[in-house]
Amino acid sequence: MKITVLDGYGLNPGDLSWEGLAELGELTVYDRTAPTDIYERSKDSEILLTNKTRLDADTIARLPKLRYIGVLATGYNVVDTEAAKTHGVTVTNIPAYSTMSVAQQVFALILAITNKVEHYAEENHAGRWSRNPDFCYWDTPLTELAGKTIGIVGLGNIGKAVARIAIAFGMRVIAYTSKKQEEMPEGIEKKELCEVFAESDVLTLHCPLTPETEKMVTDTTLSLMRPTAILINTGRGPLIDEGAVAEALRTGRLGAFGADVLSSEPPATDNPLLTAPNTYITPHIAWATKEARERLMGIAVNNVSAFLEGKAENVV
Repeated sequence: MKITVLDGYGLNPGDLSWEGLAELGELTVYDRTAPTDIYERSKDSEILLTNKTRLDADTIARLPKLRYIGVLATGYNVVDTEAAKTHGVTVTNIPAYSTMSVAQQVFALILAITNKVEHYAEENHAGRWSRNPDFCYWDTPLTELAGKTIGIVGLGNIGKAVARIAIAFGMRVIAYTSKKQEEMPEGIEKKELCEVFAESDVLTLHCPLTPETEKMVTDTTLSLMRPTAILINTGRGPLIDEGAVAEALRTGRLGAFGADVLSSEPPATDNPLLTAPNTYITPHIAWATKEARERLMGIAVNNVSAFLEGKAENVV
């Protein structure tokens, strides 16, 4: 059984082991695969693993030996699943491996905005505190989260984890979700989407990217928000209209924006958010703690093993 990993570097830049997969077949791992190399590297493989390398309908049709595609992520839009189904190819993903890591990153972004730790650390590296005439100083607003309202759009595993942390901080938690109020975890109020936008001091997005949610943050929805509000996106980049968010930041209609995802990654140098004020952007790292990547690797191995045993798991 020939197993090929098309873009393994993101998952494993060298601090994990591919041994579990190697035990299941003849394994070849590529750090990255350009579109022009996909066919040549895949043509003899029964099993392909991909993270962000796209496997479209034409590619799948040209791979008659292919039996299985394992997506090394939760989102699987990089694979044409209808084409895979037509050609009898099983597709799996990796659910719920990074829940706590992403929730942690949400609050890392929130705290970066409210507490400005990096700013003060850098100032003090430069000697500012040592030169200060008083025992302390601050030149930015410092904000306490207790008593503030956090709005969560999408109440899946990550949304619920964020809610639990927010409750521990003493925040009021409201959410837009398909769940009924009686199904809501304790301490979370169900609200309509417009109410979540209007009432939140912090608004964080945790919904899937669908035609209905694409660019759900627009000039219109931003106009509902408080001008001091913080917007956080660790979900999918296209959930927001990046130009509209950048303009709201520049004109003082939005307090701050924190994100771990953008609509195109790596972003174009002219992406307006890269130069917008009060913007805190990390390079899609919320999922990438070693602990989360170890879980991802373990689930990937289990997915392939289950498929080979005729009991496929996490099929999409």
